[in-house]
Amino acid sequence: MFTFKRFSILMITAVITVSAVAAQSEMTVEESYLQHSIEIMIIRETARASSREQKFVALGFIGDAIERGNKSDDIRQTLDYLSREGRRSVAMESGRVVNNFPDVRRESAKFLGMIGTEEARRTLLDICLFENEPMVLQEAITSLGDIGTNDNNETVKIIVSVVSRFDNLNPDNLMAIATIDAFEKIAKKNNGLHSREAIELLARISEGHYIRPVQERARQLLADLRSYGS
Repeated sequence: MFTFKRFSILMITAVITVSAVAAQSEMTVEESYLQHSIEIMIIRETARASSREQKFVALGFIGDAIERGNKSDDIRQTLDYLSREGRRSVAMESGRVVNNFPDVRRESAKFLGMIGTEEARRTLLDICLFENEPMVLQEAITSLGDIGTNDNNETVKIIVSVVSRFDNLNPDNLMAIATIDAFEKIAKKNNGLHSREAIELLARISEGHYIRPVQERARQLLADLRSYGS
């Protein structure tokens, strides 16, 4: 079980190690590896704490690591773990879910898009399949657009399936905008949007129960997509 005392020990160890390394003009390969290993250990342990607050501490560490260029699979695996909290990994106490943190899952989806690997894309697709919170799905769709990979139209088909869940009964303007933006990015990276389902969805958004700016944005993308066939 993760405790504050254990976290404090990890942090003190990390500070001592990093300070020692910083005192030298250049890090050796071994020192660099040690620094990386300690950072990953702290991220992993903090992410597995039970509280929402500690999970956000882990996400803060992850954001710093990604900003420095650390997009390792260890980071991606931790984000995968955090993206499951309360959905595919459920903790119960007295008959209620105690680890349902949609904002944690949303931040995880955002950082997965910044990592941008195929493994990150697979995790994002899983989020789309199992998630039910619109704000998490919006972020996952945005990240899938940022990555842009769409082999066999897999990414587009899953995005369409997500939006279709809400389209008839509870249209979500923010999700629609995220989808339009994602489709535009995917089209740019793949020389067009070669998906009948995507075109049909854009047409539904342009005529459906969405606010006018969203409808107009969908119409504009439909018009822009014609240029790829010319």
